[in-house]
Amino acid sequence: MPAAENSEYAIEVQHLDAHYGERQILHDVSLNVHHGEIMVIMGGSGSGKSTLLRHLLGLNIPTRGSITLLGQDLARNSEAEMFELRRKMGVAFQGGALFGSMTVEENVVLPLCEHTELDEKTMRIMGRMKLEVVNLAEFGDLMPSELSGGMIKRAALARAIVMDPRLLFFDEPSAGLDPVAAVELDELILRLRQAMNITIVVVTHELESAFKIADRITVLDQGAILMTDSVEAVRNSDNPRIQSLLNRLPRDDAIDADEYLERLTGI
Repeated sequence: MPAAENSEYAIEVQHLDAHYGERQILHDVSLNVHHGEIMVIMGGSGSGKSTLLRHLLGLNIPTRGSITLLGQDLARNSEAEMFELRRKMGVAFQGGALFGSMTVEENVVLPLCEHTELDEKTMRIMGRMKLEVVNLAEFGDLMPSELSGGMIKRAALARAIVMDPRLLFFDEPSAGLDPVAAVELDELILRLRQAMNITIVVVTHELESAFKIADRITVLDQGAILMTDSVEAVRNSDNPRIQSLLNRLPRDDAIDADEYLERLTGI
């Protein structure tokens, strides 16, 4: 049976290792997220952000370590228990992931169709309520192809929150948006947290967005956590890798000649 939700943390990650084949992607990652907190996970390309997100969603099985969401150890959950846990989770994917053959409103109510036995009228009302929250109330009858990039992101957010989840996961919410649309989305995330008392995890490389919405920031580099702390502490960190990320400087990694030759020759 799932553990009781008596922890001060909504998410607990302990000593997580992850591999793709023989290649290790995450190295001894430990991370706790408080209830009602906005945690931003940031890092450069290839740092392991997306891999960590997939593990938090229960899509990947770790090589070592544990992940606990809302008091439930993912490794010990049955398939039925995972199904119930996912009813308490919302995910807004990077590209929106809306179905092009369905209207915006149909996309938003899809989780209700899949996970509840509500009547159609009730589902439509709930979907319109969430579209209202993200300022898309007048666009429910449009197709995704008729929306701007920012509107697609907001429609995806409406779908992610339609079942009033306890946990909300964002993958690169500001990616590809113009500055005005990005700021509007950041404000929407902050309002949602306040209105719904929801725990939010945001994976992003957008520094301005991260600094605006985060309660705390976790910085990943080459699959390991460099730091988890407040925005101010991350800004003022004297870690050279963190400063390279914040100031968009290239990494100056020393090259081992023997290792380099081995990679080239495969011997």
